[in-house]
Amino acid sequence: MRFLVLIILAICHFQSAPARAGAWLREEGTSFLSTSFSATYFRDIFSEVYAEHGLRADLTIGFDFGLATLRNGLQSGYASAFIRRPLMHSDGPHRLSYELGVGAAWLADEVSPTLKTGLSWGRGFKLGEDYGWVNVDAAVHWDLRHRLHIGKLDTTVGLNFTDKTAAMLQVFVSHIQGETYTSVAPTVIFAPKTDKFRITFGAEAPFQDTNNTRLKIGIWRTF
Repeated sequence: MRFLVLIILAICHFQSAPARAGAWLREEGTSFLSTSFSATYFRDIFSEVYAEHGLRADLTIGFDFGLATLRNGLQSGYASAFIRRPLMHSDGPHRLSYELGVGAAWLADEVSPTLKTGLSWGRGFKLGEDYGWVNVDAAVHWDLRHRLHIGKLDTTVGLNFTDKTAAMLQVFVSHIQGETYTSVAPTVIFAPKTDKFRITFGAEAPFQDTNNTRLKIGIWRTF
């Protein structure tokens, strides 16, 4: 059973990327690409590629792929394709959308097909002269091979300080087999002078084991 739990936990390694748009859909005809790399002090290494495209005003499609190599050489990963659609059409501050995805998670040589169902809420806000956003993502990831599932609740609060600098604080909560795992991830975002991409720096610290804190660096590109 421990091995099966590790299989489905591989689903979660790459679901906490700060690039995720949450409740907001991508503008029609535009695309977003993100790559990230993170590592722990003990040389657990994680990498991810995330992409999404606004196919229509009410339909965003995307792809998520990640790999992890642990300190003992064990490898795991996750790949999925998804769609995101709005649950309501509103010009107000609130956004509500749902997401459906299919893919696979693997640990060593064992591969499990997966299904994701998700619901996201978000809204923008103003704090003094600065604009920010808050987003809450609730999802269930289903391991179809072993009939296991994992529940996730991710919360993001972000604030734009200038046109080129921003910061986020995220809290990730996962629940599986009666166990709950929580981590917190602060991130700073910086746009170089070229303004064609953004660079992110951050960390993710598990509440249950801060020794396994990951340092992260990533690049965002919109086109």
